[in-house]
Amino acid sequence: MTIPPLLDIVLRSVAVYLFILLAIRLFGKKELAQLSVIDLVFILLISNAVQNAMVGSDSSLLGGLVAALALFATNFVFKILLFKSKKISEFVQGKAVLLVYEGHLIPENLKSAEITLEEIEAAAREHGVEKIGEVKLAILEVDGNISIVSSELGNKTKHQTHKTRHKLKGRVNNF
Repeated sequence: MTIPPLLDIVLRSVAVYLFILLAIRLFGKKELAQLSVIDLVFILLISNAVQNAMVGSDSSLLGGLVAALALFATNFVFKILLFKSKKISEFVQGKAVLLVYEGHLIPENLKSAEITLEEIEAAAREHGVEKIGEVKLAILEVDGNISIVSSELGNKTKHQTHKTRHKLKGRVNNF
């Protein structure tokens, strides 16, 4: 039994999508919002490397459009699954990681998230907090942002989201 050429493109495209998603998760890229030059070159080379795996020998416009449609559809379905299933979402995106609690660093979480003391101090300073001891909570969010909640300043609690993204490698201890 032979698979129709367009269905073959769909199946290949879905397989490549799932492979790249899994590879990115396993090799540590948690977020791609702020790409370094190395990250950009890597993504361009990967896309070029897997192009033929998706469309095979069909380099027609229709073949390319079918591959793109299969990728859009797969991405759409995956986003629905992430929204509806906490387990799938945590597997793909990970969990938020508590880095500082009540002014105290959590060294094992900093280590597993590969965030240095200097990085967490810089995040605190960006929020106008001079010392880690003044940080009530610092959380590495699943999108790579560090959220900082500082000790009460007067009657207000200061809350901001750290704008610098942090790349995680591997799985981390979560709170």
